Amino acid sequence: MDVTPEQVLLIRQVHGATVAFARRGVPDAWTMPEADAVISDDLSAAIAVRVADCAPVLIADRRLGVVAAIHAGWRGTMQSIVVEGVKALTRKLRSKPSDLIAAIGPCLGPCCGEVGPEVVDAFRAAGHSERVLANWFSNGASGRPYLDLWQANRDQLMAAGLSEDAVFVAGLCSKTYAGLMHSYRAEGQKAGRMVGIIKRRAVVRDP
Repeated sequence: MDVTPEQVLLIRQVHGATVAFARRGVPDAWTMPEADAVISDDLSAAIAVRVADCAPVLIADRRLGVVAAIHAGWRGTMQSIVVEGVKALTRKLRSKPSDLIAAIGPCLGPCCGEVGPEVVDAFRAAGHSERVLANWFSNGASGRPYLDLWQANRDQLMAAGLSEDAVFVAGLCSKTYAGLMHSYRAEGQKAGRMVGIIKRRAVVRDP
């Protein structure tokens, strides 16, 4: 990506729905803000999120080149963090959702996404309909609810205006492939972190 380690801009992730903005020329003064998504129009720096079962979601504007990196665990997904990321790109950087393309990276899959019934209740209290909850949660092998982070974030991106063919899902479960990836469910406190990283590209012309 032609950046130094100092030009990789990280955020202090807190499982919320705040979006930070890495403006052009900011890298030298960057201090990690408390957020779970970051958008950027800076050609000189990359933005990144760290995960170990949560979903890394990377978004790029095919017209403008601006980008977003989003950390979407179950709490962030409950708070529609990917929708907030799309809104920030639209509001601050003049993106159009129809120009965006998104990738949902390896994370805890529906095969291993066991949660408690209180998580389903939290999604319901956050305003998600019974119809979408039926798509995002299933009864797993343990008899408890299993959350499909892949589907939930895909659905939310499409609800935010991205076209179906512009949302790509890796479909790799971090716990299932714990020998290749970092997984908090598999390794607990010993788990390392993976990084989802993206950088703005130059475009022929600015709007």
